[in-house]
Amino acid sequence: MKKRKSNLPFKGTPEQEKQLLAVIEAHKGEKGALMPVMQEAQEIYGYLPIEVQQIIAKGLSVPVEEVYGVSTFYSQFALTPKGEYKISVCLGTACYVKGAQEVFDRIVEILGIEADECTEDGKFSLEACRCIGACGLAPVMTINEEVYGRLVADDVDDILKKYM
Repeated sequence: MKKRKSNLPFKGTPEQEKQLLAVIEAHKGEKGALMPVMQEAQEIYGYLPIEVQQIIAKGLSVPVEEVYGVSTFYSQFALTPKGEYKISVCLGTACYVKGAQEVFDRIVEILGIEADECTEDGKFSLEACRCIGACGLAPVMTINEEVYGRLVADDVDDILKKYM
């Protein structure tokens, strides 16, 4: 099932913005407020699009470049929306040498999205990660909390069918 590549526009709600502004107000003037505000903003929105980063920067009176720098430095922050089903393929050394790239490429082919993208329907997002600590099962992918190991590219079709 081929899906078109997604460039999902940011769709924040007035309620989310109200929550974010309350978070900013609660932390305003605190030393080191940026990280906690960003963490709470990500809880509100699910990720940190540039529009949210700009609100944070303005509210805390810091340059947007500083907010962006923090959001891109720490892996806990997501800059793109996540799907209902978050697919993560380990491309660490053990998984990579056992064929993880072929597994990843098959997912890209089926869903029509690349790393850090989400399908237009919001159902799937895809990311490449480094070592999830299951090297004995290499190559490994996860869909939300479900772990799939000892994969070959041909396994991907049947696995994804369960979620479609």
